[in-house]
Amino acid sequence: MPVTSSCTEPSGDRERFLATARRVIEIEARGLAALADSLGDSFSAAIDLILKARGRVIVSGMGKSGHVGRKIAATLASTGTPAQFVHPAEASHGDLGMVTESDVALVLSNSGETPELSDIIAHTRRFSIPLIGVASRPESTLLRQSDVAIVLPRAEEACGQGIVPTTSTTMTLALGDAIAVALMEHRRFTPEHFRTFHPGGKLGARLLKVADLMHVGEALPLVGEATPMTDTLVEMSRKGFGVVGVTNTEGRLVGIITDGDLRRHMQGLLERSAAEVMTRDPRTVAPDAVAETAVAIMRERRITCLFVVSPDGPGRPEGLLHIHDCLRAGVV
Repeated sequence: MPVTSSCTEPSGDRERFLATARRVIEIEARGLAALADSLGDSFSAAIDLILKARGRVIVSGMGKSGHVGRKIAATLASTGTPAQFVHPAEASHGDLGMVTESDVALVLSNSGETPELSDIIAHTRRFSIPLIGVASRPESTLLRQSDVAIVLPRAEEACGQGIVPTTSTTMTLALGDAIAVALMEHRRFTPEHFRTFHPGGKLGARLLKVADLMHVGEALPLVGEATPMTDTLVEMSRKGFGVVGVTNTEGRLVGIITDGDLRRHMQGLLERSAAEVMTRDPRTVAPDAVAETAVAIMRERRITCLFVVSPDGPGRPEGLLHIHDCLRAGVV
């Protein structure tokens, strides 16, 4: 029967709700502290086992442990450790074929006696697939069968009755994060690697490089220093960025002309050359810079474009980054 509640709760009830929330969080925090204190050689052995594997980390668990396992597998996969979640019930009906001798299994169960895990445990033993078990009972079937056994410390479930997986699942989730981060640090996983696995969404946008968004080739508005302003205005209008870069005879970017420069040199403008109107030594950005950094520069300078010049090259413009391109890509 569904539980209903009133939209307007007495203040006493609101205080009880807050007290419950704080109690739950405090109980789970104590569980996490106990987990941190309990970690030892078995954690290091688990990391070594994963690093030696030629295949993937196969994560499995039933019920709430399964939900946590899916998240752990996703975190591992997105941080440079190939991983896949295999549901233990589906494993018993053909998905065991996904678990190969080059893999390492990470099996989760609070009790360590979950019946649905028996087939995947037996499969790892039959084919000598390394097995990392995570459970709260050292004497459980799962941990006794494991090559590496990580024992979750005994901790109070936050439900108050010891029947709803709360603290135990929080500890398992944190353990998975600890494994993923330890592997990340060992592999020197960088933001550039992270972007490879997160090309979409806000995370992908934050890690976009200038080179991913810049305009190149014929799209670049460029003129030489000696170019008459009549021709410079044509180039400026034709490319549509509201700016034009000025290069010397060696092709190096030596200046930029903006609408502001045009207004400052309005008198006799058409009789001048690009070099006479330009602002020298404009602010530029490197192609491998994070686009978010370029946006910060444009906002600070109150400009809309940045020419892209490689710091290792001879100063030739490689591209042009417009703030609208950054905003369209979600870089804000």
